[in-house]
Amino acid sequence: MDTDGTHETRPTRAGHIPRPAAPPKPSHAPTAGPTLGDWLRVPRSSDGPGVWTYGHVPRAAEEPEVTPTRQLVSGALIALLAGLLLWSLLWNGYLGGFWLWPLYMFTPDSWAGTLPSVVASYVWYSIVATILIVGFGRLGRWPELLRRLLRSRAVRPLHSAEPARPEPGGEDDPVRWPQLRGAGLSEVADRLEGEAGGGRMNDVDYARIRRAWDSVRVDPSRMRAFADSVRDKGAGACVHPSGDRDLPVRAARHDLLARQVLLGTVEDGVRNPYARRGTSLALDPDVLGTSLLAVGPSGTGKTQRLVRPVVESLALQALAGQAAVVAVGAAGAQLGPDAAYDVVVRIGDPASVYDLDLYGGASDPDEAATLLAEAFVGDVPGIDVRRAATALAQLLGPFRTAYGRFPAVPELRELLDQVPAAFDALRRELAADGAQHAMLRELDARTRQHGAHGDPGPALADRVALLDRPAFAGFFDTTGQGRPFSLRALEHPIRVRVDLPERGHADASRMLARLLLAQFNAAAAARADRSLFAFLAFDDASHTLTPETVRGVQRLRSAHAGVLLTLRSLDDVPEALRTPLLGAVGCRMAFSGVTTWDGKAFAEAWGTEWVETRDVTHRTVFADQPLTRAIHAFRKLVTGKAVTTDAVTVRQVERERWSASDLAHAVPPGHAVLSLTSVKGERAAPLLVRLAGTA
Repeated sequence: MDTDGTHETRPTRAGHIPRPAAPPKPSHAPTAGPTLGDWLRVPRSSDGPGVWTYGHVPRAAEEPEVTPTRQLVSGALIALLAGLLLWSLLWNGYLGGFWLWPLYMFTPDSWAGTLPSVVASYVWYSIVATILIVGFGRLGRWPELLRRLLRSRAVRPLHSAEPARPEPGGEDDPVRWPQLRGAGLSEVADRLEGEAGGGRMNDVDYARIRRAWDSVRVDPSRMRAFADSVRDKGAGACVHPSGDRDLPVRAARHDLLARQVLLGTVEDGVRNPYARRGTSLALDPDVLGTSLLAVGPSGTGKTQRLVRPVVESLALQALAGQAAVVAVGAAGAQLGPDAAYDVVVRIGDPASVYDLDLYGGASDPDEAATLLAEAFVGDVPGIDVRRAATALAQLLGPFRTAYGRFPAVPELRELLDQVPAAFDALRRELAADGAQHAMLRELDARTRQHGAHGDPGPALADRVALLDRPAFAGFFDTTGQGRPFSLRALEHPIRVRVDLPERGHADASRMLARLLLAQFNAAAAARADRSLFAFLAFDDASHTLTPETVRGVQRLRSAHAGVLLTLRSLDDVPEALRTPLLGAVGCRMAFSGVTTWDGKAFAEAWGTEWVETRDVTHRTVFADQPLTRAIHAFRKLVTGKAVTTDAVTVRQVERERWSASDLAHAVPPGHAVLSLTSVKGERAAPLLVRLAGTA
């Protein structure tokens, strides 16, 4: 039984065990929801980054001025009394009979004393009374008071009308696939419309087929294959290589048409901009492409309410052919069942089917040495990573030339330790080929530098020793006998989860996490086809970041890729990297319970804003006249307070959007403060968000 309560089949390293033909019968009824047609017809609109576009109706930009209820009541009473007074004066003739002139002008003299004259008189009285009621009602704002008393006042004032839904069966009905009909593929569109109407198509199928059609528009030569696939397989056309058309379980709410996952609701409070209060907040590749840093202590829900929904959303998009996602966490982290992934790498688990390519699929020794050096000693103060990369390249190049592969972990450790037998064997292999003088010079240079002042070789050997443990025997194989996973696979819509042995091998896990981040930065930038959104999610990025990887994260935006980094505290990042890290990511998230030290860093990153403040000064009134003094004394006796006057000063001041103290003490449990930046440069101010799943 998986951690999510779903059954799974766990294959062994010897080979795959086939999945069951059908999932077990659920023990409970599925949650009712809209049909695919209704879901597709819901309008989607956005007025800023992070807005859940499904059925979103924009709010007014500024909060309308709200009159206090007490003032409304007093104004309504005064208007009522004034209206009654005016009516009494008119009725009793104190103002003369001018208001009866229209009645006399339009009533014939022959009607005098007859029933029509009486009826006309009372009709005119009703008209005058109605005019007085409407006039004094508007003056006293009676309708607004009535709406407030009945609690039916509009909560969300709009500045634009709700977009109209397409009519079922109309020309713009998305269920009818108008884009295919416009291209002359009416038969294909009819087949897909029938699949949707018959309940055989889900949201993943729709998004996947629409993605396939977009590729056809780019390359018309694929049109025939696309049409044949839809005719033969219907909603199952252009399916993901795994054959999956959905995830075994969903832990969050997703909108694949907008590629969004619902994260929570913006609090309806004064700390948030009025236009965003009460609106739903979502994440999509448009904001995740700027990368996200989340900080919060253990138990605040970083995995359950952030990492898991985001990874799940990207996994669904991978099934739709839109993304590639890699999730990295400790063994046992609740990042979804194994059946939700194409590749599950359990480092240190003998039952793991897949292995991890230590060299990231690189064929160039210098590139592989750079990635390894960043992972091995990138966090060690005083060691130059470039010198470490040079030392590794002096070994990797000759070894690959001699054996046609990179060294395994034990072999690399022996070479770094200058074991005579390993060096002599490598020299003999190189000497057998007389054209390898350059590689022999590389070995000689490594021999001369070994043990010299500032030589990174001993530090590299110590770090490699962390992987040369019995628990990792059989892993990081380079002989071709295993099934290594390489991040070069990011050009395909793949779903990957890497389980690190955090419990028993913490140092090795952190080193492997640094390696995965360095490899991801390199692989994402080196992709020839960047149409897929590549994403790497760390359930815990503590002691993972180095100066070079932080610079690499900043460059991911232009490579159509992003990362999600979660930390328990900014103390898990070297002090010199904290400010560059907050500047490298476009989205920052502070969970409840952060310390004031962490809050200070976020407050500085979010900057200040101009706000209007009102300073009220109370001054006691001293009366000179005896009668006035007596009235003031009586008022003080009744209210218990001296008579005062208020002096109000309004001014514009610059204040922090969120102070360190507010972040540490004013964020309720289950909430977080989140700022977003899209790849287009649009920004959303820090928002207090009630995360999904909280009361």
